[in-house]
Amino acid sequence: MQAKFPSESLTVLTDMVLPGETNPLNNLFGGELLARMDRAASIAARRHSRRITVTASVNHVAFNRAIPLGSVVTVEAKVSRSFKSSMEIYIDVWVEDRESGSRAKANEAIYTFVAVDDTGRPVEVPAIEPQTEEEKSRFEGALRRKQLSLVLAGKMKPSEATELKALFI
Repeated sequence: MQAKFPSESLTVLTDMVLPGETNPLNNLFGGELLARMDRAASIAARRHSRRITVTASVNHVAFNRAIPLGSVVTVEAKVSRSFKSSMEIYIDVWVEDRESGSRAKANEAIYTFVAVDDTGRPVEVPAIEPQTEEEKSRFEGALRRKQLSLVLAGKMKPSEATELKALFI
């Protein structure tokens, strides 16, 4: 299976924040943003694997900035690393200033998706070959993030998390 570049999975969703999607402070509901990020991540995972994909976990979400009513929001997702059947998807959320048009990073998230066959069994996915410095940095950190998630979920013994142990030696 030939490796792919993260840019091949890039998914960009742009939308406006409408009144029915806001909380009492007139900011985008966190759950609405999570749904948008999940859709973008799903598309990115499918583009990479060319298979049915399912959300395995939401590993990290940072709501760093409120997104006000009427804002234009852009969700950018791409595969940062792939493993046997799973893919880490890194998501950046941008908000566009209504008056100046400038973009600022509002939020970010890391999701894990698994590629499956028609019966729901995991299938292999192509490797990732990072190109940019940001892609290389995210690729390098992905194994540590995966091991941390597995340890926290009780699916890996801390003594087996070699990448995590290397941080403290």
